[in-house]
Amino acid sequence: MGHTVTEERSSVRSRQLGDALRSAMENARLTGKRTAYLLGWSESRISRFFTGKLAATEIEVSALLALYGVTGSERDRLLELTRHPTTLGWTPAEAVRTLTDHQRKASRLTEVHAATVPLLLQTESYARAIVSRMVNTPTEGTEQFLVDRLARQRLFTIAHPPQCTFFVPELVLHLPVGGPKVMSEQLHHLLCMSVRSHVTIQLIPSAVGAHAGLTGSCVVMEFSDIGPVTYVETETAGYFIEEHADVSAHQNVFTALAAVALDQDQTRAAIGRLATDRYGSARAGSRLGTNGPTEIRQRIEAPGSGQHHRV
Repeated sequence: MGHTVTEERSSVRSRQLGDALRSAMENARLTGKRTAYLLGWSESRISRFFTGKLAATEIEVSALLALYGVTGSERDRLLELTRHPTTLGWTPAEAVRTLTDHQRKASRLTEVHAATVPLLLQTESYARAIVSRMVNTPTEGTEQFLVDRLARQRLFTIAHPPQCTFFVPELVLHLPVGGPKVMSEQLHHLLCMSVRSHVTIQLIPSAVGAHAGLTGSCVVMEFSDIGPVTYVETETAGYFIEEHADVSAHQNVFTALAAVALDQDQTRAAIGRLATDRYGSARAGSRLGTNGPTEIRQRIEAPGSGQHHRV
């Protein structure tokens, strides 16, 4: 078997492929040493495949998948990753899987959304109101789509979540998504999240006028062992950006936002005032969290949920 390979720094696609191959190996109850012996390759070669630092051919990946017993749609998915190592856009289903994996491995995450509360901070009711207005989501798939979106919030339940900073334009909190009751719940949820040790929320006051975050939404993920990665998405695709100059450009946006945003204490005070002054009447007579876990929340918390669907 030929071994036409290229060694290079890992990419989002090569790491995603490597992680999937490693998982398949473990599911097959094999080791890297045993894999190398059975295929007649070196153990270091297998290791570099798994870290994404060695790009394999389609034939080589097919051999690994056959050895590990991977078939059907998962085999097709991994071969597709192999065939298109430099393709920028990801389908929504692949984007959510890859974004979730990278966020779980990140040491720091910084995010801004120009028009909505960041997804990781959304309540179910707020997220449902947004999904209900998405014109490209099939009606029959709305509930699963909602589960998949909210499942990203499981990031906060892992043993060592990344340090997360969210820049939230004040105007976003004035937009009555879902109505006053939904917004009241959403604002109080932001206050609850803001006191977590690994979460920083900074409000961008409307009084500053135009700011760097108006150009779009993005997430920058930083890691201890690889370079930072930016993620942006459109209605139909997700994009992972790895070129240093491009990632630095997005980091410059966050530097500019930090210069005009309120600090954490000022942010909490501003959100509290808004919750009372604008949405206080909607909260009167209703206590947050009295309804217990919803079906959506139960599905999110179920093992394996929300991992194989679109963004």
